[in-house]
Order: sequence, then structure tokens, then C-alpha cells
Amino acid sequence: MFKQLKQIWNSRDLRNKILFTLGIILIVRLLAQISIPGSDTAVIRGIFQQNQLLGAFSLLTGGSAENFSIILMGLSPYINASIIIQLLTVIVPKLESLSKEGEQGRRKLNQYTRWLTIPIAFVQSYGMIAILNSQANAPIIPNIASPTVIIPIMITITTGTVLIMWLGELITERGIGNGISLLIFAGIMSAIPTAIGQNLTLAQQSNEFLIPFVIEILATVILTIVVIVIAEAERRIPVLYANRGVRGGGEKSNLPIKINQAGMIPIIFALSVVSMPGIIAQFMRNSTNDTIRQIADFMISNFTVNSAIYLLTYFLLIVAFTFFYVSITFNPHQVAENIQKRGGYVPGIRPGRQTEQHLGEVSNHLNLWGGLFIAIIAISPNIIQSITGAFSMGSVASIISGAGMIIIVSVVLEVIRQINAQLVMHDYNKLY
Repeated sequence: MFKQLKQIWNSRDLRNKILFTLGIILIVRLLAQISIPGSDTAVIRGIFQQNQLLGAFSLLTGGSAENFSIILMGLSPYINASIIIQLLTVIVPKLESLSKEGEQGRRKLNQYTRWLTIPIAFVQSYGMIAILNSQANAPIIPNIASPTVIIPIMITITTGTVLIMWLGELITERGIGNGISLLIFAGIMSAIPTAIGQNLTLAQQSNEFLIPFVIEILATVILTIVVIVIAEAERRIPVLYANRGVRGGGEKSNLPIKINQAGMIPIIFALSVVSMPGIIAQFMRNSTNDTIRQIADFMISNFTVNSAIYLLTYFLLIVAFTFFYVSITFNPHQVAENIQKRGGYVPGIRPGRQTEQHLGEVSNHLNLWGGLFIAIIAISPNIIQSITGAFSMGSVASIISGAGMIIIVSVVLEVIRQINAQLVMHDYNKLY
């Protein structure tokens, strides 16, 4: 390990990229601590401690929501904009053609996502402020109902979202790893020491919290190991290249397809969507219409974090988003065509359409198992909490959510791959 760290430090380009990435993450974490002037942060933190749904949403904001920070919405508007654009690529022919144009098409779609993020952030900022204010026993900010007060705050929050979106893209371009994913990762990691500290305090105060705390630690370690193993698992489809002039039937190779092809993206999408009904219901609860209030009460009672409807919806959304995301990123027709152009074929499968169908079937099969796997991991900590609560063992805060676990593992593995690739390139340049 120390040898690899020395190699990283000796590689000037890689060292600069890592330091640049860490510097941007530090800036974002500092921004998350800057509260909007005049806000009562003690009241807001009390709201998040009492409302588990807002706590789940806070995962996407990296804790900035709990501080009523200038980056209150975090990257949530950008994620929602990404979901909308990706859905539109299936519906709108122009966007669908752009998605097939390679790097240039992806850049254009990213540009549309950025522009769409701005109005979404502005609208969401008002919704979040209104929801937080409706949940508070005391005003978050004096005279918040006044347009001269709330509009500047909304503009500030929207600007904060655009700023961290830009900083995330800077990491992707000049740093190491995917910038947006790394910023979400940093926000999740920043909450772990606080959760451990709270649980240790509870365990010291009463022995009834000690067993749930130990169970929580063991479950976290075991689930993390399982996530790593499955994240690296892949199905290797044999490919034979017959026109290479190699004796013995040609050159043998394989096409690796991961069990979890979508990585953490379905988790982020599903978490963003499943949090909305309960959060919107908090706002609807103040309506003067009895029917709307009844609907809001139903949504609030059935969309709590550990409720059966919430977990089932969350589970199904993850599986659905897994199929949806992979259908965009993995194109069996293009892969089959590339194999055929290079003079290759899958043994026992005819080149062309049959190969395309075979790859599609394999991908769908893996998507099912991959989607079910990450969905089970995502809801496991909630189920463990419910079980410990049912046996009157006491209830402790989750050290890390299932979604957070998958995001952390996916980001760390991706960063390690990029670092290893950079090290190989550095060694290659030294030789030549």
C-alpha cells in the first residue's frame, strides 16, 4: 500500500489531479456549512431529526439541508434534471438521436441538463423552504413569507446548486473520478462520524442500545463486503476472432458484462423520486381543503422511511431504473456490430441479429439480478432497524444507509480504477 502511495505521489499529473479533487471537495464541504444569513439552524436541525423522510432526502444534499446552507438543495435539482432528460431521450426522437452520436451527443445532452437544472433548482428551493417552514415550531427566518425576503434566498440557493454542479464538472474534467458522484460520496462520508458518535453516546447511557449498535456495525461491514464482491462480479461472454491468422481456430477473447451494470445511478434516481411524495405531503397538509389534507395524511403515514409501502416503492423503482439506465448505456446492436466488424463471433451464435438478441438476453438477465441485488442492499438497513425495534432491543441511527453504502463502494472502486490506469500510463511514459 505504501509503495502504491509513493507511486501516486511520484506521478506529478496524478498527484495534481488528486489534490485538485480534494481541494474542490473541501470547498463544497465548507459551502455546506455556510448557513443563509438570519436562519435559525437549531430549529432546522430539530426538524431533520424528527422527520426521517427529510433525513433520507438529506443524503442527496450532503448535509447542506440540515444547515439551511447556501447550497440547500445540493445536487438534487441536477439529478432530477438528469432523470427528465434521460426519460425524454426515449420519447423525443431528436434527443434519442443525440444520445447515439457518441461524445458530441452526450455533451449536448449534458448542456440541456445544465440549463434544465436552473428552473428546477429555483422551484425546488421554494418548495423546500415552504416545507421546512411548515414543519418548524418557530420561524426559520423572520418574515419569510415576504417576496422581498424569500426571492433573494431562492436565487442564492439556485446559484449554490449551479456552483456545485460546475465544481463537480471541474472534478470530472481536471480531477479524478466522476465529480457529481464524488460530491455525493463526500456528503455521505461526512455524516458517518456523527452517526457513530450518537450511537456511542446512546450505548454509554444505556446498555439496551449496545446490542443494536453492535448489530448495526456487523451488518454494515458484512453488507459492504457483499456490495464489493457483487460490484466486481461479471459474466464473461466468449468471443472468437477467426480472421487473425492464428492457428487452432482463431484468437479467443471475452466480452465482460457486469452483474451490476448500472452502478449507483438507479439508487440515486430512486431515492430522489421516492422521497418526493412524503415531502410534498408535508406541504399539502396545511391546505384548507379537507380532501387534500386527507390525501396528505395518507401519504405521510404510508411514506415514512420504514413503512412497507415506502420500502416496496423504493425497491421497485431501483429495479425499474436499473433496466432503464442500462437500456440507454448498453446497446446490444452496436456491440454485436462491432464484434462482427472485427471478424469475431460468439461460439454457437450466428453473427449479426442472433448475436444482438443473445447479448440483449444476457444483459436483461443480469439486470434483473443486479437490480434485485442493489434494491435488497438499499432496504436492508431499514429492515434491520425494524427488526431490532420489534424485539425491543432499542433503536439506534443507521451508520450508513443501503443507498449510501452502494454509492460509496461504486465511487471508491471507480476512483481506484482510474488511479491504476493513470499509474500504468505514468509507467508507460517513463519507459518511452
